[in-house]
Amino acid sequence: MAASPAVSADALKAKLESALQAESVSVVDTSGGCGAAFDVGVVSTLFEGKMLIARHRMIHDALKEEMGGIHALSIKAAWTPAQQQQQQPQQPSRAAQRIK
Repeated sequence: MAASPAVSADALKAKLESALQAESVSVVDTSGGCGAAFDVGVVSTLFEGKMLIARHRMIHDALKEEMGGIHALSIKAAWTPAQQQQQQPQQPSRAAQRIK
């Protein structure tokens, strides 16, 4: 059986952006460039009202064709836009900084 061709981070990002109508996608090749392992983060309104396991399935389904060439896919984030905003540290406003 022939080995599956290497998958690129850019190709995965484009596929996830399209399939999940994502507002933000992060894909990092953690395999040293050979395309066998990736960390993925996705922010999409399609995740609203879905349990985490359903969100992960949506990501795996979007990458079904590519999964044959991927050894490890680590989903670091599968958030709605509101959840992403909650994750970002709140920066004090300039006015609040001047009050100190």
